Order: sequence, then C-alpha cells, then structure tokens
Amino acid sequence: MKKLVTLALVCVLGLSALGFTACAAEPVKVKVLDEILLTEESYAFAVKKGDTETKESIDAFMTKIEEDGTLDSIINEFFDGTSDFTYTNPSSSKDCLMVATSADFPPFEYKAGNAFTGVDIKIAKLYADSLGKTLYVDDIGFDQVILAMGQDSNDYVLGMAGITKNEEREKSMDFSKEYYESAQVIIVKESDTAFDDCKTAADVEAVLKAQPKKYKVGTQKGTTGYMYSNGDEGFGYEGFGNLKTVQYDAGALAVKDLSNGKINAVIIDLQPALMIAKSVNATIE
Repeated sequence: MKKLVTLALVCVLGLSALGFTACAAEPVKVKVLDEILLTEESYAFAVKKGDTETKESIDAFMTKIEEDGTLDSIINEFFDGTSDFTYTNPSSSKDCLMVATSADFPPFEYKAGNAFTGVDIKIAKLYADSLGKTLYVDDIGFDQVILAMGQDSNDYVLGMAGITKNEEREKSMDFSKEYYESAQVIIVKESDTAFDDCKTAADVEAVLKAQPKKYKVGTQKGTTGYMYSNGDEGFGYEGFGNLKTVQYDAGALAVKDLSNGKINAVIIDLQPALMIAKSVNATIE
C-alpha cells in the first residue's frame, strides 16, 4: 500500500512539473450577451437621507458638467480606454470630502496600482475641486457603501459606486440626479449554446428557469444583479428559485470562477461585464 501511495504521489508531482494541475479545469473564454438587456436602471450618487444641502449642490454640479459636455467627455474617455486620470488619497482624511466607493467596478471605479480611477472618481475629484475641498476616497465594498449611506454615524458625504437608484433604496438614502443609464446582462462561457436562440430578456429568463438546482449564477454582493437573480420583492424581481445565486465581493471574481468552470453564469452590469470579460479573455490563449 505504501508503494502505491508513493507511486501516486510521484505521478502527481511529475504532472505538476510538466505544467499539469490535478483536478483543475483549464480556464476558458467567456462571452457577454450584451445585446439582451435584462433590466432597465439608472445610476446616481447616494446622499444621506435629509441632506438637502449636499443633494442640491451635487445636482447643480452634475447639471453643469452635463450641459457643458464634461460628463460625456469623462464617460467616453473611460469607456474607450484613453483616460490617464488617477487619484491618490492624501495622508489624512481630516477636513476632506469623504466619498465611499467600491473600487472593483470598471469603468466607474477601480484601482490603477495604489491609485483610484474611473468615471465616478474623476467626477468626485472635479466636484471636490469645485467646493475648494480635498477628496478622500474610501474603498469599503459595495454592500458596505449601501449600508453606510443609510446611516448618520459616519463622515461619508457621498456614495459613488455605480449605484442604481430605485424606490427601495430611497427609503434609507437620497440620490443625486441620474447620470447614466445601465442594465444587467448575463455572461456565460464562450462555448455555451443554451442562450443562442434568445432574443429578449424573457427568453433568457425562460432558459434560466429551465436549469437544474446545481446551476450556479455568480453576482456581486448587494448589487442589482444579486437582487435580479436571487429575487427581491422590494426591487420587483421574482428571481430564480430553481438555481443557486452565488455572491462575490467583486464581479471580476465571479467571472474568473465562470472561466474556471466553478459556476455556470454571471449577472452584472453591462459596462463592467464588457471590461471584465475582455480582461479575463486576454489572459487565455
């Protein structure tokens, strides 16, 4: 028996030396079904409930940059990958404009090395400049951004994290004017043909409802994608009780697990879906 165990170990080590990993699936490319929008939603910046001064101020600023073309310019430069903007926090947050974010949501907020970048971060920097204040960005994760902006016991002035504005969230926080129209989409393996005949959101939902309980859909914690897949009465989503909705700290982690065969699909916002899928596919020959 000892000889057999030793032989098996030698074989595994030998395979590893040759570049093989036992029981590990090779990563595969993924595809975004970007022509089928599963939801209709709008992003806005979260403001503390009842903070009319900040709401009026950020609304006036957003109206200004929308009218003078700055907003479109910022969105375009991050969507086409031409922006070189980054922001590094000061050493202290004292007297700064405090913004809560989740820097895992390209192209709206993400990290470039140790610095922050993205559509929302650049808007935040310009807004802070307009107030004569220094910006401080706190990367706390999306679900914590939602939680923090619904409480008064912290110093955050704005939540800027690609947040979908809806009636359920408006119960605990206020919002700026809407600045971007978005939607949830589904990502699957490039070889997956289950959705090939789908033309509408209803078609995609029908395919999902036909899946067995072992079918896993990855989503980011606290996001609309999670509500859509898991079901949420307040958000108006029925969900898919026949399958398992898996929550991740970041959409990129979900897409990597999809590529590695650990889950069957991912539901996240359109623009992050396109950027994350492109990044994951670029690592696969």
